Amino acid sequence: MLKLSRPLHLLLAALTYTLGASIPAYLGNFLQPTIFALGLAGVLLAQLSMSLLAEVFRPHNEPLIENETPQQKETLRNNLLYISIAALTVTAFIVYLLYLNKALALSSFLFLLSSFILILSYAIPPIRLLNRGFGEAALAAHIAYIIPSIGFLLQAKENHRLLIFILVPLTALALAYFLILNFQTFSDDQKYQRGTFLRLLTWERAVPLHHSLIVFTYSIFAIAPILGFSVLWPALLTLPFAILQIVLLRNISLGGKPNWTLLTTTALAVFGLTTYFLTLTFWIR
Repeated sequence: MLKLSRPLHLLLAALTYTLGASIPAYLGNFLQPTIFALGLAGVLLAQLSMSLLAEVFRPHNEPLIENETPQQKETLRNNLLYISIAALTVTAFIVYLLYLNKALALSSFLFLLSSFILILSYAIPPIRLLNRGFGEAALAAHIAYIIPSIGFLLQAKENHRLLIFILVPLTALALAYFLILNFQTFSDDQKYQRGTFLRLLTWERAVPLHHSLIVFTYSIFAIAPILGFSVLWPALLTLPFAILQIVLLRNISLGGKPNWTLLTTTALAVFGLTTYFLTLTFWIR
């Protein structure tokens, strides 16, 4: 059950939420610790339910755990469903507490509502974006755009163009990371006929798209100082890792022996360290 909860996704969600919450302090707003803690708990529970609901409604031909019996599978599905419902219920209660504390502006409520809708659309039939080739995009948008936006808006109450300038390229990096994970699991995805982003695009289109996402991200961060956002320069510190990520995937696409551990670790480092460096910069400033 711990593995199915995707702890790494929870860690990334906590990191991006902290990034979003750190920007208002840089813009001159005081951090509200209680609101920060409530919001963090809410987004983590939301992300947890997103992961668990995806497993609850996984097609029956796919195993949840290795060498499972039908009874074990049914019991695990039921437990995951109960935990998901409990997580969403507690999240709704947290939203109510935020409302009572007058921390819930219309903008933050809309992003919380968007999170709820995206979770259901990602995991639950008949929409189930996870099986339609858009699951990775939905996951990237939730972790890298919606969650940090919630962190920001709970503190600042209103949007700011700096937030968009940060989160759009960050979402591109997240999508590149999840696309890399698709490459690693491609054979299993073919076996179980999973509708992943990679299978929707095919390798021929996915590799150039991956490279384009990386180039787009660092182009935005490179021109940021010219547009008056000099505070974003630490994001460029991860550029060498991003170049390595492109080189590794290119070698695989040309028929080279894949080193999936190095490639996935590099992709995770690019997204995670970029988020971390930006977060640290805003907290220090």
